[in-house]
Amino acid sequence: MQLTQGALAAMIDHTLLKPEASRAEIEILCREAAHYRFASVCVQPSRVAAAAKFLHNHKVRVCTVIGFPLGAAVARVKAFEAAAAVEDGARELDMVLNIGALKEKDFVTTEADVRAVVSAAQGCLVKVILETCLLSDDEIVSACKLSREAGAGFVKTSTGFSTGGATKEHVALMRLTVGPEVGVKASGGLRDMNKVMQMIDAGANRIGTSSGVALMEALPAPVGGY
Repeated sequence: MQLTQGALAAMIDHTLLKPEASRAEIEILCREAAHYRFASVCVQPSRVAAAAKFLHNHKVRVCTVIGFPLGAAVARVKAFEAAAAVEDGARELDMVLNIGALKEKDFVTTEADVRAVVSAAQGCLVKVILETCLLSDDEIVSACKLSREAGAGFVKTSTGFSTGGATKEHVALMRLTVGPEVGVKASGGLRDMNKVMQMIDAGANRIGTSSGVALMEALPAPVGGY
């Protein structure tokens, strides 16, 4: 498929989750996102307020991560973190699934974990990070179904901090499972257009990457600029 800069920009969560990232680096991230009109910037919770301030005159949303990167916090802690992030200006929340509970087939706990964050999000978009590199295909299907039932708006492949990132096979399975009503975000190791196009062709409609600027520069600029 042909992809314009504008269409790609609308799919990108421009991401900087390195623990050592400075406020100055967050400001650069936000300036880049505003210039290219990315869907969001994705930053650590402690940087949400700064990102919201930098972007207050722009349509770029602030996204943050909840229970990151292990997903092992208890649900009430994730819910508190989600509520605090929304108060600070986040409008999208990427939460890490309770991976251990899922693998034990404790689906009640797994779904309740997602539901707690969805409730605390106060209507903001919640994306559930499955960490697909740690899951079997059957577990990916279960995680997608539970996330959808709990009210999540997206399922997402990876944190980028585990043993692997997004694959086209996992994205296709996620899309097949959730159907057209729930979004699929591919993230983890997406640094070139070939890999990104594989994800989009497989069914992803959001891309999490720290290489957003390089990806945009790989496409022709729109006539008349931004």
